[in-house]
Amino acid sequence: MPTHVLAEADGDERGALLAFLEAQRGGLRRAVLGLTAEQATERPSASELTLGGLVKHVVEVEQRWVEMAQELPPSVGRTQETWHLSFQLEDGETLAGVLSHWDEVARLTEEFIRKVPSLNDTFPLPEAPWYPPNARQSMRWLVLHLIEETARHAGHADVIRESLDGRTAFELVDEERKAREA
Repeated sequence: MPTHVLAEADGDERGALLAFLEAQRGGLRRAVLGLTAEQATERPSASELTLGGLVKHVVEVEQRWVEMAQELPPSVGRTQETWHLSFQLEDGETLAGVLSHWDEVARLTEEFIRKVPSLNDTFPLPEAPWYPPNARQSMRWLVLHLIEETARHAGHADVIRESLDGRTAFELVDEERKAREA
């Protein structure tokens, strides 16, 4: 891990979970630092994954899980036929636009998690062949799942970024730090 995650205060479980989620978001954001629009959609390997597509996917997944936890309809409806589009910047979509949308999604996630009465509160999972019947998950599980999902794709992004231009996560952390200090 190229950065150290600080919990907000001793015993603040929500703060610690949200800090770890933000740290993983930061890893993915750093992986796209300074990219051109063309680089954001390049596929430097046999994989279909692109950096722009990974960011879009993580944003959609976070938004969808938080909506599920609130028992809201999905803002972006995906089916098996359109699932692949969550990994692609489509016409009119830009990396900058997706990153801006992510800022709003992240803000709403944090607001929601901070206001739920308990991380033990649960929400129903939709009926699907991959979930047990009548399954419920806790808000704690939700944040842990978002950390897991974001971290998984941040790792993918590190490999893609290094394949594009040789830049590693450590170099990008340093670049980000220097930009903040300037």
